[in-house]
Formats: sequence, structure tokens, C-alpha cells
Amino acid sequence: MTSSDSAQQSGSAPAKAPAKDPWDLPDVSGLTVGVIGGTGPQGKGLAYRLAKAGQKVIVGSRSADRAHAAAAELGHGVEGAENAETARRSDVVIVAVPWDGHADILKSLREDLAGKLVVDCVNPLGFDKQGAYALTVEEGSAAQQAEALLPDSRVTAAFHHLSAVLLEDPEIDEIDTDVMVLGDKRADTDIVQALAGRIPGMRGVFAGRLRNAHQVEGLVANLISTNRRYKAHAGLRVTDV
Repeated sequence: MTSSDSAQQSGSAPAKAPAKDPWDLPDVSGLTVGVIGGTGPQGKGLAYRLAKAGQKVIVGSRSADRAHAAAAELGHGVEGAENAETARRSDVVIVAVPWDGHADILKSLREDLAGKLVVDCVNPLGFDKQGAYALTVEEGSAAQQAEALLPDSRVTAAFHHLSAVLLEDPEIDEIDTDVMVLGDKRADTDIVQALAGRIPGMRGVFAGRLRNAHQVEGLVANLISTNRRYKAHAGLRVTDV
């Protein structure tokens, strides 16, 4: 008689496997991270912080010369390459391009990003005399637009609320903030959380499925307003987790 037979005869249900510890994250130190838009402030800042933490990083640009120049400036073993090469050589690809060029760049890289874990950190924002505001995106969010344009990639969303000024400042050793990570597959969001956690002061926190990315992207407009009022570089902390 098996243990399950015994459990059924005694009227008790089989023991459930213990729940996975949400902070039990994978070792990502051996992954190569590519940054599409790695010559812009946000992309360059993320590349710098990840490389400084020991991650292998490639910064991408439409111009290989610009990518090489940015990589030389960043140091810490960062390499530069044209966007397509960056995508092909990377395990994880962070998309940090301007919203205006988001769709066109992803369309051009569809084949190169096939099979890759893509982390979209683009914020669709508009600006007028009243300040920043969230734009309406047909697909729901920038991340969902990426998912629609990259059917052969695994798309997540993260790194939206980070100050490029702080990321790029070599005098700052720690970035005091949480990174909200969204995605539909736990294995993928765990990887992104682990990458965020490699940067001193940061913590990656799961924040829901990709369909909720519009809320996270739009919140940047509120942070910009906060920064202007208080002359700060505000980030986020999630309490009680």
C-alpha cells in the first residue's frame, strides 16, 4: 500500500509541497545583459550599475561607434555594439529607448530578440505646461506593446522608477529604492528581481502580471512632479515585504 493510498483511506489529503520562498532567487551572475538604448541616460546608468556590480554588460545603439564610445566611458568591462548584435549576444535585454522610437526599434529587432528575456523599462509620457502625464497606449502599456511586437521573446517590465542622475553618479555607492517587476512567468520575473538585487541598495519586488504595467509606467509622471516640487530624485520603497 502506498502512502497516498494510506492517506486516502484515513481521510486525510496528501501533504502539499511547501510554498516557494519569494526571496529564493536564482544566481544570475553568469548572464550577459544587453541594454538597447544604452547610450541614453537611463540605459547608460543601468549599464554602469550592473557592470559595477559584476554583471557582464553590452550597451547597444543604432550606431556602433556611439556604443563603443559609451562603453569606453562606462568602463567596468562594458562592451559596445550595434543594437542587433547586442540583442544576439545577450541573455537578458533591457529596452531603455525613447517612447517615440519604441515600436520601430522593437520591430527591427524581432528576430534578434527571439528567445531572449526582454525587460522593458520605457515610460510613455507626455509633457505640457502642467507637467508630465501618462499617455494612452493602444496595447495597454509599453510593455504590452513589446509583448505584441516580440511574440518569440519573454517580455517583462521593470526599472521604470530609477533616477538616471543617481544611476550615473559615480559618487553614489547605493541606490535606495525598490524595483517593481511585472511579468507572467515566475521564472522570468525571478531573474529580473535577482538582477535588480545585484545593485547595492536595490531590491526587486514582484508587482503583478504584465497587464498591470500601465500603472507602473504611468506612476513615473507622479514621481517627476514630486521631484520638481522637492528638488529630489525620488524612488519607491514597498513596505511589509
